[in-house]
Amino acid sequence: MTSWKLTAFADKPVIRAALVAQEDAFDWDHEVVLTGFELADHRPDDWRLDAYFPRKPTKADKAMVAALFEEGAPELIVEKLPDEDWLVLSQQGVEPIHAGCFHIHTPDYPPSDAPDVRSFLIPASQAFGTGQHETTAGCLAMLTHMKAQGVIARNVADIGTGTGLLAFAALHLWPHTKATASDIDDVCVGVVEFNAAENAIPIGAGPGALTMVVADGMEDALLQARGPYDLLIANILAGPLVELAPDFAASVPPGGHVLLAGLLETQEGKVRAAYRKAGFRLAARLVNGDWSILWLRKRRLCDR
Repeated sequence: MTSWKLTAFADKPVIRAALVAQEDAFDWDHEVVLTGFELADHRPDDWRLDAYFPRKPTKADKAMVAALFEEGAPELIVEKLPDEDWLVLSQQGVEPIHAGCFHIHTPDYPPSDAPDVRSFLIPASQAFGTGQHETTAGCLAMLTHMKAQGVIARNVADIGTGTGLLAFAALHLWPHTKATASDIDDVCVGVVEFNAAENAIPIGAGPGALTMVVADGMEDALLQARGPYDLLIANILAGPLVELAPDFAASVPPGGHVLLAGLLETQEGKVRAAYRKAGFRLAARLVNGDWSILWLRKRRLCDR
């Protein structure tokens, strides 16, 4: 597959502002994938933005990316990528991570032999969520914390599942839960089913098994029929999280839980405000890098 990339270099606040602007851009072409990151550990304020295209960028494409910068875009460097899947290439050779009670590794590395640690093999794939990103790792750590705090999950949904990893983690922590994973991208069905087989995760409709659904948010008959969910996980983006707050509230009973990620720490206020309005209160939060991970609990009638 031939892909192209536009790259811009700027200070951290400029790149982060561009990433936030992309979330609010209603006319954004969702075939274009945007990433931003620091250049090196010893240069934390020097960042780059990469925009990946499935085609050679046109003038309109360049203008779309340039419009994300409020005070004039930095130089946009155009690069044709090899005829290979850029996402697979970007994930090859990544080192394993340890988050909570989980060890996430690619086929290049062995599983962990540490006691009380669950290893998951997540190969480079066509979907995000290998555990390397701060948001995914933060969710794994928070899920471990939730279990340690006595949370009981009998019915779990992972919205925007990508590789299926967070649903797998929930099934490990609560082995008898009924788990549902959903994603808007139908390519994730094959990815999740493959990863489930690699990690001995049963596919099915009953307790201890995973059901995969292709859905935009909560708009799916099967996803709605399998609710309500006493744990709903969503590692997506701040904008969709805010929009989905009422739907999530309708899908989680009083006393139930949501785990939200994919939001920058600077976006946390508007996300928490949306969920406070929808009837949730903060149970715990952690910050991993620039990203916030939020555990919220649905208020009961007796709660003040």
